[in-house]
Amino acid sequence: MSRIQTPFTATSTADDVVAGLDLSSQRAIVTGGASGIGVETARALARAGADVTLAVRDTVVGEAVAAEIKKSTGNDKVHVAHLDLVDRQSIDDFVARFSGPLHLLINNAAVMATPLLRTAEGWELQFATNHLGHFALTLGLHEALKSAGAARVVNVSSSGHLMSPVHLDDLQFDRREYTPWLGYGQAKTANVLFAVALTKRWKDDGIVANALMPGGIMTRLQRHLPQATLDKWAAAEKAGTLTMKTPEQGAATTLVAAVSPLFAGIGGRYLEDGTEAETIENDVKANRGVRKWALDTDTAAKLWDISVELLTTPIPAKV
Repeated sequence: MSRIQTPFTATSTADDVVAGLDLSSQRAIVTGGASGIGVETARALARAGADVTLAVRDTVVGEAVAAEIKKSTGNDKVHVAHLDLVDRQSIDDFVARFSGPLHLLINNAAVMATPLLRTAEGWELQFATNHLGHFALTLGLHEALKSAGAARVVNVSSSGHLMSPVHLDDLQFDRREYTPWLGYGQAKTANVLFAVALTKRWKDDGIVANALMPGGIMTRLQRHLPQATLDKWAAAEKAGTLTMKTPEQGAATTLVAAVSPLFAGIGGRYLEDGTEAETIENDVKANRGVRKWALDTDTAAKLWDISVELLTTPIPAKV
């Protein structure tokens, strides 16, 4: 399996990636499309002519963002729909409302480095939001993706996956010590494994999936981090030892996975800085590349089965 390299780099923008492309026949969903790199992902797709749905928790904010995207791109095919990734009834409702073919599903929404919080099912919040919510959404949209003929799923992962494999015997931190970064790392590894398993299972349906690291971008994603950490990052950026991207640059790798002809029909890969990343050993200290544990097909298959089983848990009644 040869590594796919593209002409795009760390400084490329989302608009650079879609330049010259006509996506007017494409329908796309962007989760978390009303903030951070989700906005710029949606904007670039709309600028290329796609029909884009922003799947968001706050529809008031979403409508304001959609209006601004319409104005800046001249594309009126920008819609807003409510979606809460930790509320399975919300996911079911979203799927029930969506009809017709779906060419691009951008699983972009995320939470980062939260304290130990649990959903109504008792699931650890980062795993539930970043992986299980998107897993449930994607499975629910299978027929819409299949009907497109050639569809792509894009999972926004992170270099955070370098910090932790998935612990299949204790996904919810019921028995092991929880730290915010271990929770984030496990969830981001799950994003990559999901792309691996999905491609193997659904490629014959014309559906492939890839995962990616967008880069370091200051957005609301960092809202749970302590101020000391943010100050340290700011100092490192000022000193030139840390490079942060703009949201437009951060969305570029998402767009490469979503629309680059080089990834047509290709799945199970992990991209960073606009191109496919190099695979690195699990025990090597690194801040880039993709760990072997994130591409392991056996682990990916087991995680898929466990995720399906978890989603059979009855939806807790709201009080």
